[in-house]
Amino acid sequence: MLSYSTVIFITIICGFLIPLSEQQYTPDWKSLDSRPLPAWYDESKIGIFINWGVYSVPSIGSEWMWWLWKGDKPNVNIVAFVNNNYPTDWTYADFAEQFHAELYDPNEWADIFAAAGAKYIVFDSKHHEGFTMWPSKYSFNWNAMDVGPKRDLLGELANAIRNRTDIVFGLYHSMFEWFHPLYLTDKNNNFQTQFFPNVC
Repeated sequence: MLSYSTVIFITIICGFLIPLSEQQYTPDWKSLDSRPLPAWYDESKIGIFINWGVYSVPSIGSEWMWWLWKGDKPNVNIVAFVNNNYPTDWTYADFAEQFHAELYDPNEWADIFAAAGAKYIVFDSKHHEGFTMWPSKYSFNWNAMDVGPKRDLLGELANAIRNRTDIVFGLYHSMFEWFHPLYLTDKNNNFQTQFFPNVC
């Protein structure tokens, strides 16, 4: 079950904050900018945002590597890197098999974050590549349990943070997926269709 603080971070990332009151907000900047920050968040001096996923395998171009490689305007340096280091038939999905997370120790991470004075953590549970860092039933064979680490990376970190620290644990979860076939269908239809769910 998600805690209130987890829900806050999910909704902050999506652009909406669930307030303690029943205040309603409209989808315009004036209304959205009027949302109050929770006091604990406003007073926090250190927070940690963790981007980690399949893109860590090639370790080039940030978490946007796949888009920089195969998107609308490929980055020549990323394309050259892949061409020079991987077989010609290599796909982004092939990187997932090499995403082992063999040195991942969530207890150690929790201890380091606490020692650093962090008051909150936001973990990248799913970026625009669509790979989930937990065993999602909606992301069959494109999640950390079915391919790569064969572990619930998100769940392990959540448990470590909650059991070893008083740090608020939050999630980033992108609903957008660059190359999802349903999203590409909507894009090709000038977004006049809505086959791909766009909750955030």
